[in-house]
Amino acid sequence: MSEGGLRLDDFGELIERPSARLRRQAETRRATLTVPPKAFGRLDEIAAWLSAAQGRVPVRPIENPKALLFAGDHGIAELGVSGRAAGSTVELVRATLDGDGPTAVLARQMNVPLRVVDLSVDCPAEELPAEVTRHRVRRGSGRLDVEDTLTEAETEAAFRAGMALADEEADAGTDLVVLGDLSVGGTTAAGALVAAMCGTDASMVTGRGAVRIDDLAWMRKCAAIRDGLRRARPVLGDQLRLLGTLGGADLTATTGFLLQCAVRRTPVILDGVVSVACALVGQRIAFRAPDWWLAGQNSGEPAQAKALERMTLRPLLDHGVTVGEGTGALLAFPLVRAAAALAAELPERRPEPTGADSAAG
Repeated sequence: MSEGGLRLDDFGELIERPSARLRRQAETRRATLTVPPKAFGRLDEIAAWLSAAQGRVPVRPIENPKALLFAGDHGIAELGVSGRAAGSTVELVRATLDGDGPTAVLARQMNVPLRVVDLSVDCPAEELPAEVTRHRVRRGSGRLDVEDTLTEAETEAAFRAGMALADEEADAGTDLVVLGDLSVGGTTAAGALVAAMCGTDASMVTGRGAVRIDDLAWMRKCAAIRDGLRRARPVLGDQLRLLGTLGGADLTATTGFLLQCAVRRTPVILDGVVSVACALVGQRIAFRAPDWWLAGQNSGEPAQAKALERMTLRPLLDHGVTVGEGTGALLAFPLVRAAAALAAELPERRPEPTGADSAAG
């Protein structure tokens, strides 16, 4: 428990798994549909999961999805560990808000409302719309290799901001969240969190990022994660302090968001290494929470693969898409929407006529 009274242990008590009974009912009903069982492959599994998450059989089609991107800059980018310039997250945010970013294009094509939330973008707040900066905790995050990324007060504020966002979406009727991030240096923070959670050496979790980095930048990134892990050793048993040590405001808020979504029974599609690293921290806080999340795609980042393996989550897609920014989760969204629509709208088979019925005919 933090000094401010945030009790992470409460999540373990508040989060329940989606109903196993309703999942079995959904699977039984699926066997009665006109299309033979297993003919839709993994879509049948997704539909049964959604039915259990919604608490109803048959499943309800996805009607109110929302894509959320948590935005923030990471001080570690100053070391040249990213393919983008340090402090340039604001450019990603502006492109998304202008409709020119890849996530904005996909969301528009799929008719999914898109929301960008600035937690720690390194620019004056007045340069972005007030609705975007409403939950900002600070401008940029500290360098994880030499200092905590957040103070204790900022860590709690970021975590609570994520919880508040989950409540806002649940209260607005959002029935599925497509989750992503806009960050520079975020994959370094995510790799450090995964390595800390899994007890793994930095070299095993260090990837090339969305904008591919060369070997020298990779070595700098690996060294930064190794230094961050050394600093994080004393707080490995305290997940909130671990987030403040390594994660920055955007990853800390994402973790709070994921856990509160599980409390509010809102299913989430995860994107790349950043959202998956936050999910892994969430699993450490509440072991039932991952039952409310789907892995959208394999991004190719080693830290993502290790975290997904630890949570036993299998990605829906593996197309070599590395751009991040929520694109992988959005590309997986049509599969989830199709699974729900097929299970909800396909008719049941007519019963086979009995011998007496045949004679009467």
